Amino acid sequence: MQTISSISLAGGQGKTTVVLFLSRWLATLGHTVLVIDADPQSSLTTFLGFQVEPDSPTLLEVLKRQVDTADGVYETRHKNLFLIPSDDALDAVQDYLAGSGTGALALQRRLKPVEKLFDYCIVDAPPQRSQICLTVMGASDGMVIPVEASVKGLQSLIRTLELVDELKQEDSEFGGQILGVIPFRDRWVGRQRTKESQSNIKTMEQITSEWFGQSLVLPSIRESEKFKQAINQGKTLHEMGQSDLAFAIEVLSQKINALEENR
Repeated sequence: MQTISSISLAGGQGKTTVVLFLSRWLATLGHTVLVIDADPQSSLTTFLGFQVEPDSPTLLEVLKRQVDTADGVYETRHKNLFLIPSDDALDAVQDYLAGSGTGALALQRRLKPVEKLFDYCIVDAPPQRSQICLTVMGASDGMVIPVEASVKGLQSLIRTLELVDELKQEDSEFGGQILGVIPFRDRWVGRQRTKESQSNIKTMEQITSEWFGQSLVLPSIRESEKFKQAINQGKTLHEMGQSDLAFAIEVLSQKINALEENR
């Protein structure tokens, strides 16, 4: 099983959107996919139409070893797609992870018992530096950084890259690879990208080039109501007849395949 996380240290950057459409795309290709909602806001759980029942195990109980990992995995209404859900109680795991001494490895270790059941695990991380975010990154083979095409997005990108760099310096075993940066809410008017989006995406390219020696900016996710419609209807963009809007997700899936081939 290959574990890919969606990381960005600010809200509204497109993390959950990327996880939702990437996981569904991989599932439609015939892969068995586990998605993990590691954000206490639980947007991914809601978007997948899953209702957490009282006393039902969630990611909180999985991380705290109160249940076997498999007991926290649920089928979704989508073929080949499974979920470890969360709710707002997940915040309670912060102290547990901080006091365990190996909190950064907690998710990685909890996934071991189910890794042969799935081809991919796609994780939606919380939008702030936290113990949950650190354990998600510690479990990741690859990371994608969605970034809104705005000044706020640029600030989030820098903070996220700084955190990744910090983890690499502190933990020699940290091997998560950045697969790319996806500009989110890329605004176009007709066939022309707005000057604001164009300027901010160019700055993203400059930032990643300075950081890594090459631009890691992938095709953008355009601002469109079609994403919200697809989420509300439980459909993929291809099912909505919007395959052009899915291009960024298709390119990301190719990056993931290349990462797997190089392992």
